[in-house]
Amino acid sequence: MSLLFIAPDRDLESWEKAIHNIDSNIDVEFWPAIKDKDRVQFAVCWNQPKHVMDSFPNLKAVSSLGAGADHLLADKHLPKSIDICRVVSPSLIQQMKEYVTAAVLNIQRNLVDYIRQNDQKKWQPHSHSLASELSIGVMGLGKLGQPVAKQLAEMGYQVSGWARTSKEIEGVKTFSGDKDQKAFLNATQILVCLLPLTTKTEGILDLNTFKQLKENAWVINAARGEHLVDEDLIYALDSNIIQGAWLDVFSEEPLPDKHAFWNRENIIITPHIASFTKPHEVAGQIVDNYKRALSGMELNHKINQELGY
Repeated sequence: MSLLFIAPDRDLESWEKAIHNIDSNIDVEFWPAIKDKDRVQFAVCWNQPKHVMDSFPNLKAVSSLGAGADHLLADKHLPKSIDICRVVSPSLIQQMKEYVTAAVLNIQRNLVDYIRQNDQKKWQPHSHSLASELSIGVMGLGKLGQPVAKQLAEMGYQVSGWARTSKEIEGVKTFSGDKDQKAFLNATQILVCLLPLTTKTEGILDLNTFKQLKENAWVINAARGEHLVDEDLIYALDSNIIQGAWLDVFSEEPLPDKHAFWNRENIIITPHIASFTKPHEVAGQIVDNYKRALSGMELNHKINQELGY
């Protein structure tokens, strides 16, 4: 039996070493160099190509290489009977906290403007808000959203959070469901999207959402590119409905050279680097779920395919 990695845009050498540090007897393979498709019973995937997941007749389960599993849930070639799980890495949480905090601080203190002024040898101070004067709204209060919201609150920002179901977070005013969404958005000046991607959250960052934010609002998206309606963002920026956007994820990656986002100074682009899964942190989880799948046991961190997370 073999454990197969399918991640064409990743360097997977370190993953094999990490797996064998846990159990040297596991046969690790990397797509497309597969000796025998019949032997594959567990796959670990990230941005897997189309027409691949239905080619393994004995596949029992599949794991995401990261915290999100929307790429697996959206794969029509993955049989519905296959269980899906994900990995949970402590450093993913820390990395996301760092990324969102860095974005918020850059927005608050106009640091991008100062960096651009360097090129012009321009000395021009800008006014900035205090943390206590800024209202930040975090959409999505799961494994990443909750610690991000809590950290921002501890730094002195006015923080609120919105999720599908009710949550309680110390120092954070929480909202839930459709009934609370308008009130949440109306109170938000910097909107942070950390939602899971589902049929209900796809396209949630649209013109209607932008219009409900406070004046001169910013949007930070570090969740999935499909949460954002690109055309609506361009319109909202060009119409001064919002002030700017800080984006780490895109519906097409790498972002095409001719995409309109590149031509807007008030859109800050980072190349999907908010958080990376570290092989040594999650190899044990993958090995454990691999063995659970072979034994017919319940998987850890299993995805509810109806909810999408």
